[in-house]
Amino acid sequence: MLRLSAIFIAICMVLVAGSIGVVLYFGVNLDVRTAAIIALGALIVMALYNSISNRLRDRGLLGDQIADLSRGTADLSRQMAEMSRRLAAVESRVEQTVNRARGAVDPIAAEIGELGGLVRQLAETVAAHETMLGTPNGMQQAARVEAPIAAAAAPATSFEPAPEAPLALKETDAVSGPLRFQGMSREQISEMVAKAADANRIDLYLQPIVTLPQRKVRFYEALSRLRTEDGEIIPAVDFVDIAETAGLMPKIDNMLVFRCVQVVRRLQLKSRDVGLFCNINGTTLTDGVYFKQFLDFMRANRALGGSLMFEFTQAAYRAFGPIEHESLAALADCGFRFAMDHVTDLRFEPKELADRSFRFIKVPANLLLNRAAAAQSDIQAEDLADLLARNGIDLIGERIENESTVVDLLDYDVRFGQGFLFSAPRPVRAEALQGAASPPAAENPATTKTLSEYLAANAHTV
Repeated sequence: MLRLSAIFIAICMVLVAGSIGVVLYFGVNLDVRTAAIIALGALIVMALYNSISNRLRDRGLLGDQIADLSRGTADLSRQMAEMSRRLAAVESRVEQTVNRARGAVDPIAAEIGELGGLVRQLAETVAAHETMLGTPNGMQQAARVEAPIAAAAAPATSFEPAPEAPLALKETDAVSGPLRFQGMSREQISEMVAKAADANRIDLYLQPIVTLPQRKVRFYEALSRLRTEDGEIIPAVDFVDIAETAGLMPKIDNMLVFRCVQVVRRLQLKSRDVGLFCNINGTTLTDGVYFKQFLDFMRANRALGGSLMFEFTQAAYRAFGPIEHESLAALADCGFRFAMDHVTDLRFEPKELADRSFRFIKVPANLLLNRAAAAQSDIQAEDLADLLARNGIDLIGERIENESTVVDLLDYDVRFGQGFLFSAPRPVRAEALQGAASPPAAENPATTKTLSEYLAANAHTV
């Protein structure tokens, strides 16, 4: 339609210009050339006028359209802002609702856990009663058992079911006698420890490390116990110093690490989220023969680097020299990480520990909560967890024995806990290490097999 109107206007302008030329030629008696030039000029003037008027009209229409578009864009922006505000309000209400629901469910879950523990305890007690009543002296035994039952039922409000170690025996099978070396010289004790190591009587115990406050098992700590010929269980803390003086710790540590690798492999069959801490004595890092075997063995098992952590005491770490640090670096190159325990003060450098591949620090709960001891340290106990986290180190509160300690540690942002409140150390089941002999002793580096070769030769036992 617009094209036809433009053609019509052009024809009209040509007719008007031609009419002007004819009038000038016949009416004014101008010559043909002059009349044609004037007619052409009139045509050009009319064409320019028509073009300019069309441009002005189009500009006005375009300006109106741009103004309408701007108003529409502004309205759309206001609507988007309103939608964002409403969405944020909905998310806030949903989060508040979830938090309220979680706060209501957590106490119920804790009560259900307590009830489950009580029911399990009641079932065990009933089974014990039935067993004892079936014996001739069952009535006397039942009478003796009633007192412990009443004592166990009294603190029911604070009962917390202990996490079960998947590779450990029952807690009643982990009873250990009092540690005493009365009437024995250091040479006799050293000989006893050496015989126990040769006879494969250094047993492996596990104690869980749980998350706080969920109390889900996240790690286990491997502890060594010496079993005497009479069956008495002796904790490592009572014979480590003597074994270290006698030069027996590298051999015991190699035996412990060999078993820890087997335990980690068994744990990974159940869950890859569970790790294991293995205590290593500082003298093992400086023993040229044993550490070479130890390093070869760990290189052959570097796939376990994310699940097996080596643990050193704070006193041992402070006594480390260039050889120990070089040994740590060799283990770190294999992908293994380290932890520090037996912390007696908070004077340490988190960045230095992180650079040496330390990823965990165990601090006794009483040290964290002792304000007098913390005041003498370089780090405030309240800021310790955050400072360590900024350097990639997790804080573990150990030696936790009551519920009030857990509540206090949560105020310090402690994420992991370990202690008798959750579970006592329990011995590893025999089938978990079935067929596993102790690693070969290192007497002559030229003739002794490495741990990796020994493992390859006994792969069917793992």
